[in-house]
Amino acid sequence: MKLKNTKLREGDEVIVISGREKGKRGNIKKIVGNRCVINDLNLAKKHTRPNPQLGITGGIVEKEMPINLSNVMIWNSETKKQDKLSFKEEKGKKVRVFRSTGKSVK
Repeated sequence: MKLKNTKLREGDEVIVISGREKGKRGNIKKIVGNRCVINDLNLAKKHTRPNPQLGITGGIVEKEMPINLSNVMIWNSETKKQDKLSFKEEKGKKVRVFRSTGKSVK
């Protein structure tokens, strides 16, 4: 089941709207299906075994875990609020725009 979310993309600045990390902002690092990994958010401790061949020392490592895309919204830096996205056609190209201001997303 491969879902493609065209509204949010890697590198977009988003704000978490529900869950333990509610109210925190970060950039999307990776999108996998209907979930996304955000830089330095939703950290979980993972116990790793040492592997001398790969140079892994082992121990407890903090790892970024994915968050569902329904729990994040894009951050509008102009209004300093979360916002929804819609699409508009400009010069024959489909462009993402903020719903509140109508300006295109960079």
